[in-house]
Amino acid sequence: MSDNDEIILADLSNEELFELMQDDLYDGYADEIVEEVHEALKRGLAPYEILTQGLVAGMDMVGEDFRDGILFVPEVLMAAKAMKAGMTVLRPLLVETGAPRLGVAVIGTVKGDIHDIGQNLVSMMWEGAGLEVHNIGINNSAEAYLEAVQKYNADVLGMSALLTTTMPYMKVVIDELKAKRMRDDVIVMVGGAPLNAAFAEEIEADAYCEDASEAVVRVKELLVLRRR
Repeated sequence: MSDNDEIILADLSNEELFELMQDDLYDGYADEIVEEVHEALKRGLAPYEILTQGLVAGMDMVGEDFRDGILFVPEVLMAAKAMKAGMTVLRPLLVETGAPRLGVAVIGTVKGDIHDIGQNLVSMMWEGAGLEVHNIGINNSAEAYLEAVQKYNADVLGMSALLTTTMPYMKVVIDELKAKRMRDDVIVMVGGAPLNAAFAEEIEADAYCEDASEAVVRVKELLVLRRR
């Protein structure tokens, strides 16, 4: 969308800079995003404003077009990579300024399963939506999930499975949360190709998400409900 050799960032208004940031994030231009974040900071714009009006707004566009079948996984991964590049600059500043976060999430693939593309995508989309995300990777035992939830004081636990043989392990994790009296403290969201809403209900998860864009919509809804 943009060629920053031709566009002089200093000449843009703040509104135009945010629009360019959204477009470049949509197109997956990581280097340009870093330049634009630095330009916004140089102008004295608040890190949280840059996050929400530039990066999160861009990621929202990506999520909508992914859901509508206009964008596909490779493009979303490129956009998420650009988001990550911008967040590398902003994250320490957001911590310093005590900027509000949507919530804290732990996400990982269940024990016996080594597939991670889907949960990596959700992880990056959640970060793009304003969550602090701790991705604990693949092949996670119930103990590993619970330990991470406690360590990061997580509001959300995301579990992924791509095999019919590993999806029942999600119930093991939820049962362990109940046994440790932690179940009411965390929103449990599940996803993966063999899953469906009926399975999520059966294991008493809070939500099943078909894809990463739905995971963003649902996590926002559930966090708002929880805080009422």
